[in-house]
Amino acid sequence: MRYYKGEPTKFIVKYRSGRIRRKGMGIGFWYRRKRANVVSIPATTIDSHFIFGEITKNHQLISLQGHFTYKITDPLKMTTILDFSIEPYENVYNSEDPEKLELRIRNEVQMIVKSKLMKMNLQESLFAAEEFASHVMGTIPGSPILADMGIELLSIAFTSIKPTPEITMALEADYRESLQRKADEAIYARRAAAVEQESKIKENQLQTQITLEEQKKALIALEGENILNEAKFKADAKKLELANYAKMDKAEILAHALKELSEQADKIGNLTITSEILASLLKDKKD
Repeated sequence: MRYYKGEPTKFIVKYRSGRIRRKGMGIGFWYRRKRANVVSIPATTIDSHFIFGEITKNHQLISLQGHFTYKITDPLKMTTILDFSIEPYENVYNSEDPEKLELRIRNEVQMIVKSKLMKMNLQESLFAAEEFASHVMGTIPGSPILADMGIELLSIAFTSIKPTPEITMALEADYRESLQRKADEAIYARRAAAVEQESKIKENQLQTQITLEEQKKALIALEGENILNEAKFKADAKKLELANYAKMDKAEILAHALKELSEQADKIGNLTITSEILASLLKDKKD
């Protein structure tokens, strides 16, 4: 006789003669090695990683990598599908069936993703991680395989979706070319904008120069007109001033001139009055 104590995270089933004698979470019991069969099924959530390759709609191979979390919600159903029996003393599984469980879930996920990829091309599939996850979570509850095994898929995430190295290089080259074209277009746009701006600046400068020249022309015309008007006014004033002298004879004009000179005597340094001037003045007086 030996005593077995199950782990608290495992659902334990004790069989004897092909019939269930004990079952429950982490239970313990005495057993006879040759007569009893012990099954240990994980009752906690289990994380599993996956990676597989599939073909897109346009016949391109891609690699999908990620992880999913599942839980065995009905351990008794599982006992009828896979062998989870253990050697109680060493607490190790007697078969490789527990490893096959995750393989069956991965296969089911792959089939669901494959049906989705048949409708998507390469470019669409590379950015469809969330779409794949949503599609799997929406489809897998109806899977008869998982239902028969009493399994619930809690979550799934696609962490990497990549094409083959050759396609990756081609896409990278195409992307680099696209970036270079955008860079060239940006440079051309900046140059064109600079040329346009420079043209506008020159146009503004020319327009400013034209305006200044027009203003200068108008100013010159106005100054010329003012000079002419001033000369005309001065000439008219001079005519009016001299009009009084036109009625005088020479002696009176000369006498008038001498009178004005005498009034400005303090400003005159030297003044010479010749005998000819006096004779002319006296002659005209006698006459």
